[in-house]
Amino acid sequence: MANVGYARVSTGDQDLALQMDALKRAGCERIFTDKASGAKVDRPGLAQALAYVRDGDALVVWKFDRLGRSLPHLIETVTALQARSVGLRSLTENIDTTTPGGRLIFNVFGALAAFERDLIRERTKAGLAAAAARGRQGGRKPVVTSDKLTRARGLLANGLTVREAAMRVKVGKTALYRALSEAKTASTRAP
Repeated sequence: MANVGYARVSTGDQDLALQMDALKRAGCERIFTDKASGAKVDRPGLAQALAYVRDGDALVVWKFDRLGRSLPHLIETVTALQARSVGLRSLTENIDTTTPGGRLIFNVFGALAAFERDLIRERTKAGLAAAAARGRQGGRKPVVTSDKLTRARGLLANGLTVREAAMRVKVGKTALYRALSEAKTASTRAP
């Protein structure tokens, strides 16, 4: 079993020395690094570390926030590592998913994250229902207003293509096609 380290700082002017020293003391044979915001999806050092670890290895980080963009992302990463029989150790939080106690604590974190997502989903649904009850409709305002649609129809009647008409009324060609189609459908449904 090899300990493979991963260290990250958010900006180029920050120093990796503290994390590197801790990872070396923890017995990491290889350490991958990134100088990028944790919110960034593209972190080459993390991608290399994840590709490098093998069955039975442990990915070691100084702190969990160095690894995951968010708790759900962290849980997703740990789940992917566990599927490959790779453990995860955080030196600062003293959690090691290669032990039963570490897996328990991490799964409690995961359950809390799932609970939080469910609460957000419920609040969103309740907010949308309350807005609908007040007569408000969610979503974007239509790009092709009734005035623009009328002007576009006039341009089309004068021989312009949909692309040309869309350019003249300053909307996208696809949006104009959709508005024309919806208007045609609505007129066929009218009594």
